[in-house]
Amino acid sequence: MSQAAIGAPRRAFAANWPARLGWIALGLYAIYAASLLDLTWTRFVDGLGHGARFIARMFPPDLAKMDLLWRGLSESIEISIIATAIGIALALPVGLLSARNLMPPWVTWLARGLIALCRSFHPVIVAILFVKAVGFGALAGIMALVIASIGFISKLFAEAIEEISLKQVEAVRATGASFGNVLTFGVLPQVLSRFIGFATYQLDSNLRNSTMVGIVGGGGIGGTLFTAFQRFDYDFVLTILIAIISLIMAGEIAAGWIRKTFQ
Repeated sequence: MSQAAIGAPRRAFAANWPARLGWIALGLYAIYAASLLDLTWTRFVDGLGHGARFIARMFPPDLAKMDLLWRGLSESIEISIIATAIGIALALPVGLLSARNLMPPWVTWLARGLIALCRSFHPVIVAILFVKAVGFGALAGIMALVIASIGFISKLFAEAIEEISLKQVEAVRATGASFGNVLTFGVLPQVLSRFIGFATYQLDSNLRNSTMVGIVGGGGIGGTLFTAFQRFDYDFVLTILIAIISLIMAGEIAAGWIRKTFQ
């Protein structure tokens, strides 16, 4: 077969001009946005100097207020565990109602609307609303993290249910089992390991978020951190930051152990 019949040889790496134009447009817009936000190199360099002086004021860490530190840490742990437990209990039915392969469309639309509502706002914003509603303290933080847990776990749980094999479900239904038994023996065994992973990740996430909601009045170590900043106790701020990092690392290790043990 002649070269003319085969046609002109194609380039191995043809230029993708739409993609290139898109990257160029993105770069130009980033430069334009930086000019609007007053992002300059001078400010960045000055910020490095200010940051260095701020970090220098943190050393050495203050270890004289350990009682206050442990009180805040223990409250954050309690907030995250309670919020995760309540969030999981509420997320299970919401996620089940959101599964389109098990529920009618009108039910899934309502459930997915609730999930979208819970996922619409950051936990800090929700915590501010609950602080205004129920006042300062752990209750506001727990309620905010419960909303975040419902939004996260329900969505992933519904997606996990939609990916199951319906053959096992139909086999259980063929025995004349009730809807509850269908869920117990046909659905739950297929999603249990993934659900354990979702739950442990949410517990780890709530440990981190409990610090942020505490800053706006939701209790826990975040409130202690905010108070230390207001008093310019930067050496105690460093102690709190080290404690928070240690708490998150311990939570990550515990979550990994739970996944290995129960999955």
